[in-house]
Amino acid sequence: MTIEALTVGRVGVDLYPEQSGVPLAEVATFAKSLGGTATNVAVAAARLGRRTGVLTKVGADGFGDYVRHALTGFGVTPEHVGTSPDLRTPVVFCELNPPADPPLLFYRSPLAPDLTLTEADVPWDLVRDVPLLWVTGTGVSSEPARATQRKMLEVRRQRERTTEAAFHPAEALPSAEGAFHTVVDLDYRPMFWPDAEAARAEIGWMLDHVSVAVGNRAEVEVAVGTADPDEAADRMLTRGVRLALVKKGAEGVLVATPGGRWTVPPRRVEVVCGLGAGDGFGGALVHGLLSGWDPVRIAEYANAAGALVASRLACADAMPTADEIEEML
Repeated sequence: MTIEALTVGRVGVDLYPEQSGVPLAEVATFAKSLGGTATNVAVAAARLGRRTGVLTKVGADGFGDYVRHALTGFGVTPEHVGTSPDLRTPVVFCELNPPADPPLLFYRSPLAPDLTLTEADVPWDLVRDVPLLWVTGTGVSSEPARATQRKMLEVRRQRERTTEAAFHPAEALPSAEGAFHTVVDLDYRPMFWPDAEAARAEIGWMLDHVSVAVGNRAEVEVAVGTADPDEAADRMLTRGVRLALVKKGAEGVLVATPGGRWTVPPRRVEVVCGLGAGDGFGGALVHGLLSGWDPVRIAEYANAAGALVASRLACADAMPTADEIEEML
């Protein structure tokens, strides 16, 4: 399979309470689902017909086998899922209380396998040439994954510089025919960092090496030092980002490029579980970028995808189809 989009980073097994609105201590049963930001984005894009893969690692355990099997079932190639023999596949417990912003309990100690990626694990030809590469802020939270992801972005940036004139002018997004995007999902999780300043230094570095950046208010504040959407977008565009998307919750999504700025209104749904909505947004963003759509259409489509996921339980299993998104639109 020729991959159109490769995501890099977190993978795991999500355990969702089958009883909503109660503390974790009172939950009686859980349902298992594939999870992890990078993984969910690959699944979401695959649901929309894209050929995707995930570069990550699991443990040498039954949950690692489950991850590969689940990816295959979702149409995502597991070819680039490695194994850390001495670590365990991460497990995440979700407490659906409150449903809109559920607390998460991560089991990723002493280190998650996806943070042990080294240069030897990387399919360098694919990283250099794949039409869309998706990386995350979590991916630079620890070594050796930090240095590995930095190297990937440097290789990618060099490739972009040698072909930029052929694809697009600096102020524009490439067309579907010339699709070449490097996307950072700011994905700030405080529990993975010693402090916000350390995260700002590492995540901020990535902004100089990507063409698209996406995050919510809290994430852009960590990345560029302000939670104001317009000011954050300005700072990201100054760093060379060509498309900045700032998710503003009930206020919609700010879409900013060097040539214009728009706010896409929110889609109203009854929230069942807020987890995974951002990843559904991400998968639709991948699809829109590869389709060569204009930024506003991309954001409207992604916003609808995220809303649909928020109206359902679970992450990977909840990713919508193109027909479902079009119906909402």
